[in-house]
Amino acid sequence: MKLHELRPAKGAVKNRKRIGRGTGSGTGTTAGRGSNGQNSRSGGGVRPGFEGGQMPLFRRIPKRGFRNRNKVEWTIVNIETLNAFENGTEITPALLLEAGIIKKTNDGVKILGNGELNKKLNIKANKFTKSALEKIEAAGGKAEVI
Repeated sequence: MKLHELRPAKGAVKNRKRIGRGTGSGTGTTAGRGSNGQNSRSGGGVRPGFEGGQMPLFRRIPKRGFRNRNKVEWTIVNIETLNAFENGTEITPALLLEAGIIKKTNDGVKILGNGELNKKLNIKANKFTKSALEKIEAAGGKAEVI
């Protein structure tokens, strides 16, 4: 078989239905729209969701909740999980991702003060809690807001 001999499978290709092309075509006169009524007119039909005057489904169902578009979603890391790193390591969100401590950074990384820090670390994050800052400095490390 050569490239110029390729053909689609039998019955795979059909001619499109040419509507409104005379009575002999089978879809002339009303062009497949039936006779009279709103849907037979050009520009006719009802808007999406309209149910003939019955209260539409989207208005019958109760609405719940509110989603704040401006919400800032932090990826949180507890200070005790940073004990996994060696002394003097510079910890960045990229390093946390690489180490598998966090899965994604969202809008930024926030360090919380849960647990104890036993290592002297240089931590760079978007946000720190007061207790986290105190524990980092007590351990002899540095906290830098990026």
